[in-house]
Amino acid sequence: PGDKEAGELGLAAVPGRQAAFRQALEEAVHYARAVGCPRIHVMAGRVPLGTDRAAVAGEMETTFIENLRYTADLLAREDMIGLLEPINNRITDPHYYLNTPHQAAAILEKVGRPNLKLQLDLFHCQIMDGNLSCNLETYFPLIGHIQIAQVPGRHEPDSPGELNFPYIFELLESLGYTGYVGCEYAPKGDTLEGLGWLRSYWESRGLQHGGTSKAAK
Repeated sequence: PGDKEAGELGLAAVPGRQAAFRQALEEAVHYARAVGCPRIHVMAGRVPLGTDRAAVAGEMETTFIENLRYTADLLAREDMIGLLEPINNRITDPHYYLNTPHQAAAILEKVGRPNLKLQLDLFHCQIMDGNLSCNLETYFPLIGHIQIAQVPGRHEPDSPGELNFPYIFELLESLGYTGYVGCEYAPKGDTLEGLGWLRSYWESRGLQHGGTSKAAK
């Protein structure tokens, strides 16, 4: 994430911070290798304070593409995948550079490396664009990781909000998604109690806790 005390939230698209980005990436790879995690979120970073987003967009994209190509080459040697996550600028972070899956897909196309993927957080995607079914289908070939949270409260999927998660999970299954779904939300209370939605979902699908079929038992 860079220097949080200085207001940074990632470095990959921030002009002038290329050396710091590469050093941080090497450190991230070191930790990922140690814990056996094959995916790393490459954080784009914020538009520098005091600058106009439109005025620096071109330079930031150029920096981002340069750093992502470097990232792809480094991660390829480790058999790892780099992930780009759009973060909404309406609620969560008005200064974050990468805001929509459309922008991320365009960047990925320009970089052109197979080991860079889209980290699609449905919370951010809903706030920026909605149209989740179509977006999931459109960007599915690019998706390397999914994250979930209810909108607008960013709590458990079964908390009050805009998203129908049983439908979304079934859509992901029908699309053939076999990766992890990250619970990127703030529990309303206790973490384990907050996972009650998952136990209920498994039971509604005729599954044991842990996602195994009762019939198979």
